[in-house]
Amino acid sequence: MANVSALVDRSTAVGAKPALTAVKLSMGLGGLALVLLMLLGLCMRLAQGGLLSMEPELFYEIMTAHGAGMVGIAALTGAGIMWFFLARHVQLTAAVYWLMLCCFLLGVALVLGAIFVGRFAGAWTFLYPLPAHSGGVWETGAAAVFLAGLLSIGTAFLLFYLETGRAIIARYGNLSQALAWPLLLRGSQDDAPPPAVVASAAVIVFNGIGIVVGAAVLAISLINLYAPSFTIDPLLAKNMIYFFGHVFINATIYMAVIAVYEIIPEYTGRPWKTSRTFAAAWSAIMLMVLAVYPHHLLQDTVMPGWALAIGQVVSYAAGLPVIVVTAFSLLVYLTRSGMRWDLASALLVTGVFGWTAGVMPAIVDAVIVVNRVMHNTLWVPGHFHFYLLIGEMAMAFGFMAWLTRADVPEGLPGASYWGFLAYLIGGTGVAVTFLIGGAMSVPRRWAVHVPEWFMQDRAAAFFALISIIGTIVLLGRYLARLAAAAKA
Repeated sequence: MANVSALVDRSTAVGAKPALTAVKLSMGLGGLALVLLMLLGLCMRLAQGGLLSMEPELFYEIMTAHGAGMVGIAALTGAGIMWFFLARHVQLTAAVYWLMLCCFLLGVALVLGAIFVGRFAGAWTFLYPLPAHSGGVWETGAAAVFLAGLLSIGTAFLLFYLETGRAIIARYGNLSQALAWPLLLRGSQDDAPPPAVVASAAVIVFNGIGIVVGAAVLAISLINLYAPSFTIDPLLAKNMIYFFGHVFINATIYMAVIAVYEIIPEYTGRPWKTSRTFAAAWSAIMLMVLAVYPHHLLQDTVMPGWALAIGQVVSYAAGLPVIVVTAFSLLVYLTRSGMRWDLASALLVTGVFGWTAGVMPAIVDAVIVVNRVMHNTLWVPGHFHFYLLIGEMAMAFGFMAWLTRADVPEGLPGASYWGFLAYLIGGTGVAVTFLIGGAMSVPRRWAVHVPEWFMQDRAAAFFALISIIGTIVLLGRYLARLAAAAKA
């Protein structure tokens, strides 16, 4: 009964919070989708390791679903976290979140239909003009449905950012106030926003821009399917796609880290305040996220040299705000704090570790001479599996554990401990085996591997299975406590 009463009390404490039920639903759906997508990832690694027979066409369909799905659930869970905590500080409209969720689910249905019915297998990056030139693998209609699905998902998040931006401006007057620029420039601010608002405002700016650019190139690609004369320069299209994709996936963890800023102070008794350094770091993040994407195009020799130089230099600097403002600050907050460890706090701290660790391989890959050798290898999946699985999704599960924790200290008993341990060990093992494969120049996005690569593939499958078990335990705990609360 303690667990049930805690959830009821927590819901009551935020009773004025818009769309609380939708946020809980978003997190549950994200967890369920994660398990399914992890199973698809396991199948791919088993196929690459020679332990599962799979046609290459099916492999690339699964790869497309796995990539698009992981980006989608990271965005959905991050948005749920941002909405939940932002609603502590501004007035949000619940109907907009429900509308966002409906548009998102419609997009998911279209994407899955395009892949598993229409057999679209062009990867989540939909690189122009690939959707229109499948070599007979999929029909034009399948590509159109896939692009329409991504447009629906993009529309969902544009609605989300428009509403959160409106609410922030209504409360603080403008985005510069919400970004704490008066504090940054003058050293003081009468109504300094909390970290959740500063982070939300920065995400709204850079991901709002990213989504508009992504919608533009999606619309152009969609029209091109039925009007081939309507074209765009392929290099420009690639820049737009990678700008959108890189900004969007970064936004997922920048939304999720709000949970760290809001929840960890409950455990340490030390409020996470907006300082001048914090405001400067988030302003830097807002600009760097917009400028860093060219490190994905370092192998495109036709790119302007200045753009590639910016991509490399900004990639070096982009990790500093993460390390200084969140990772280092977290260590300071934890030092001699008498931290009460339970599943929620352990997962949130793990998320910061995964985020920080995931940044390091990305910085290495952004070095031009390294990128020429490493970028098209498993090194890159190693980076973003660290970043997402041990970073963003660990924060999401930490938020879910906090949302449903008991009203008395729980610690890490029984299943919670073993579930957390399996998730951490398995997820880290998956990421590290990818990095090892990349260091050995094993190519990424290949359906068929030679026997010399089987050892890493099979080790990765083993760790993937462990992480799946851990994920099921964490998700099962969340769903069971929600169900118990609903009966109370």
